Amino acid sequence: MKDFRICVVGLGYVGLPLALAFAKKWSVVGFDISQRRVAELNEGKDSTLEVTAEDLRNAGQIQFTSGLEDIKDCNVYVITVPTPIDTARRPDFDPLLKSSQAIGSVLRKGDIVIYESTVYPGVTEEVCVPVLEQASGLKFNQDFFCGYSPERINPGDKDRTVTKIMKVTSGSTPEIADVVDGLYAAVIDAGTHKASSIRVAEAAKVIENTQRDVNIALMNELAMIFSRIGIDTHEVLAAARTKWNFIPFVPGLVGGHCIGVDPYYLAHKATMLGYNPELILAARRINDEMAPHIANRVMREMARSGISLVGARVLMLGVAFKENCPDVRNSKIVDVVAEFEGLNCTVDVFDPWVSAEEVKHEYGLELVSEIRPGYDVVILGVAHSQFVDKQSKYYALQLVREGGVVFDVKGVIPQVSNVKRL
Repeated sequence: MKDFRICVVGLGYVGLPLALAFAKKWSVVGFDISQRRVAELNEGKDSTLEVTAEDLRNAGQIQFTSGLEDIKDCNVYVITVPTPIDTARRPDFDPLLKSSQAIGSVLRKGDIVIYESTVYPGVTEEVCVPVLEQASGLKFNQDFFCGYSPERINPGDKDRTVTKIMKVTSGSTPEIADVVDGLYAAVIDAGTHKASSIRVAEAAKVIENTQRDVNIALMNELAMIFSRIGIDTHEVLAAARTKWNFIPFVPGLVGGHCIGVDPYYLAHKATMLGYNPELILAARRINDEMAPHIANRVMREMARSGISLVGARVLMLGVAFKENCPDVRNSKIVDVVAEFEGLNCTVDVFDPWVSAEEVKHEYGLELVSEIRPGYDVVILGVAHSQFVDKQSKYYALQLVREGGVVFDVKGVIPQVSNVKRL
């Protein structure tokens, strides 16, 4: 099939850049259930900041829509919806199921449905395919086919964009695997890796972030130990990195849509199979404990500096889950803020990168639009470029009062007497 007419389902951090890449080669329809999102894209704006207005102006053969009627003529459907977890930390398949139901309603013989959402091995064929069959009345691997190519988007990264990261591909038959691989190879400059099966490709994605989660958990546990010993974790890591094979992970908060979520998918599957994934769950537990640990570290430093908790003026710099990015999904900064608000502190949260409306809607937090020096405590939670600009002598140092405390979660501010690091 060379006459691809592609529909990308979900126009967020993953779907939009991919849709624009495909549109350089083929006719593309970008589909999203959010009429607001479709409207802003049609106006040439991207609130995720993953693509520019110029990118949208020069997008090529692309249409943005929220109408199913507009995607009926497509023959390849790429589903890029998020894969959250529920309150019990179990996979929440609702976005995948609803997307599969919608695509199944317009599916025709010979069509291909490719999933990019992160899942545990088996979800595409065991969970999504039955929905496609039921909604379409078609038979899998006879009337329609599937592929899986896990998303590899790094939000906020302007160097490693979608076309510059190697893509894993797979298909439900050897012939379809070749078609899917060829589809991506045509737009991914970094090349592709064709996996032997959909399950292998699903597993590859979920362990990428599980591996990072486990390594960061080790750094976080070391940080907890070294703080009790009374030595600086970042100084220890700088010394350890002088050995060529030391892996340069650092401690910190683990939020976002990937690392803090994906391991639970694999853990869920393992539990279904009767295996207790001890290391994976221990890492998740350690990383989820970092917010209260950071809050307690700051409180101890306040006590040493004679700063009363009640009525203290605390400034949190950043609420996005990573630097230079407006993404606030699964932000663990919010948990640190909650620890202080429960102790009658006055907490201001400032982040020029994010939508105040979204933060209010998702977390009930009111962001401040401007800040002035004089805080008792300043916490650098996110290393946005304007917060760590050396020419400005570092933002946090300008905002804390004399005798106050600066706590550097990211370990990027030079060590001076009133700066403490995780």
